[in-house]
Amino acid sequence: MAYVSTDGGTGAAGGAEPGASDSLRTFGAVVQALREHTGLSREEFGARIGYSKHTVASVEQGRRMPDLDFLERAEPVLGGTGVLRKAAPHLSRQAGLASWFRQWARLEATAISLYTYECRLVLGLLQTEAYARAVSRDVPPLQDPEELEQRIAARLARPELLAVTRRPPTAFSFIVEQAVLDRWTGGEDVMCELLDHLVGVIERNWNVEFQVMPTRRPTHAGLDGPLQLAETPDNRWLGYSEGQKNGRLIADPKEISVLQQRYAKLRSQALTPEDSLGLLERMRGAL
Repeated sequence: MAYVSTDGGTGAAGGAEPGASDSLRTFGAVVQALREHTGLSREEFGARIGYSKHTVASVEQGRRMPDLDFLERAEPVLGGTGVLRKAAPHLSRQAGLASWFRQWARLEATAISLYTYECRLVLGLLQTEAYARAVSRDVPPLQDPEELEQRIAARLARPELLAVTRRPPTAFSFIVEQAVLDRWTGGEDVMCELLDHLVGVIERNWNVEFQVMPTRRPTHAGLDGPLQLAETPDNRWLGYSEGQKNGRLIADPKEISVLQQRYAKLRSQALTPEDSLGLLERMRGAL
């Protein structure tokens, strides 16, 4: 399934639920036909899968993207044919009308492990307010000031996920390209604050592993771009990849296996956590 992110390099505009696309309307019609074939009302069907009749109606009318839980719970109730799982990867919303990153953010909130490789910017979980403003403000199109403030506020609330007081704490692994830090996004003051913040997070949070991918790296497993992996409380792995104004939530086990292999290779190619911390401290001292 494709996703449009608000947490990527630009802080791209998000919004409320989108207008229905042809694929969503078609998918909703299939769900409705299967439900009616089983003789269930929306309320009865919703009760069986743990969703309200209003949510069921929104999916059937093409106004809501079904999440993974909806798909997994609905499939056996509607005959177990596999048609919903096969159709789901082809769903899309109208471009630019919704923030698809919200579903990944919900997964982050409950994940027991989160792995992230980033080559464009310091990701949202590790950003300071000044850095978040710099990466959100400087990429066209110009943004409404009120929406910009709301987006920055939402982003700054997410680092609470890093807390070691969570039960259980999430195990984090971050790999960031050195070029991202060398770019001086926002200027010297912004980068000084960011480097101080990164050092502080690493030293305070024993559940956070931070590695820098050196600029000179003859072999590199991440040339296809950023990637994220999350392990759910029931030990399922999901992935997320992102580009310009789009992203993709990945659930297929074969694709997840490839991403896990790539991430393992990236870990071996990056500087060790100890050397990465030393580099951050030297970069901070040089500013």
